[in-house]
Amino acid sequence: MPDTPLEPLRLTTEHRELLDQLLDKWSLQVLDTLCERPRRFNELRQAIPAVTQKSLTTALRRLERNGMVARVVLSTRPLAVEYRITPLGSTLQDLIDRLYHWSATTLPEVEAAREAFDKAL
Repeated sequence: MPDTPLEPLRLTTEHRELLDQLLDKWSLQVLDTLCERPRRFNELRQAIPAVTQKSLTTALRRLERNGMVARVVLSTRPLAVEYRITPLGSTLQDLIDRLYHWSATTLPEVEAAREAFDKAL
């Protein structure tokens, strides 16, 4: 069977929308935190102290809509809600880890580039 070249991937509007929602200000941290273990809302707020209640709610709803996070109502008294990473969401863990590692290792270079750019202004 002859090798046929793969068609290059094209970033469609749908792809861009999904990436925008996964790479927004809080979603990566929420996903990374939930990959450790399921958490209740206030546990997530404690794990990500800079996030506001509104921003966390928005991020969780967006991630739930995209199938990355599941909202589970626990049958406790009083009722409680727990957020869990879904199997689809857990497929992102290696990518998130690599992105965090990349940002940690390249940050000095990025900061130097920013400084050089700012001095040139």
